[in-house]
Amino acid sequence: METMHREVPHATEHANATITLAGGCFWCLEAVFREVRGVVDVECGYSNGTQEQASYDAVCTGQTGYAEVVRIEFDPAMVSLQQLLDIFFASHDPTSLNGQGADIGTQYRSAIFCSSDAQQRQVMQWLDEARRHYAHPVRTEVARCERYHRAEEYHQRYFENHPYQGYCAVVVAPKVDAFRQAFPEWQRTAS
Repeated sequence: METMHREVPHATEHANATITLAGGCFWCLEAVFREVRGVVDVECGYSNGTQEQASYDAVCTGQTGYAEVVRIEFDPAMVSLQQLLDIFFASHDPTSLNGQGADIGTQYRSAIFCSSDAQQRQVMQWLDEARRHYAHPVRTEVARCERYHRAEEYHQRYFENHPYQGYCAVVVAPKVDAFRQAFPEWQRTAS
């Protein structure tokens, strides 16, 4: 009787990492980071608020302390944390306090929520260097990611599912186009 030889996958030398970013409406950041080579998954959510639960309606009041965020899972062998942060700063205005464009409120603040103390130290080092390139103070908050909640299902892949919706066409699409022009080497290739 003939036996089948099956390749046993080798253990990977690295694990995926996670970073949680806030920079205005999460639809914008989700659409941009879905285009980045090495990003495994992007999820819209709410993070670092003061209440135990979060929902879109509650977060929109600006009274919960939560920020609209994207949780990014990435393969550090394909894209570094520094490269993700470079894209993040190019995708929003880190000098704007509590808002991006017409999206105003603490829920739209610029923030980097880290998954470990080591990652937070790495982010702070990167941020110290990045601040030198801005004429105005960088307002980006850096903290550990706490009380993260996945956003409602209709927010996931919003731009992908509604590219011609008004906000998507006027606000999100230009950010995706800007990413494509500024970082062609980091754009995911079509499969």
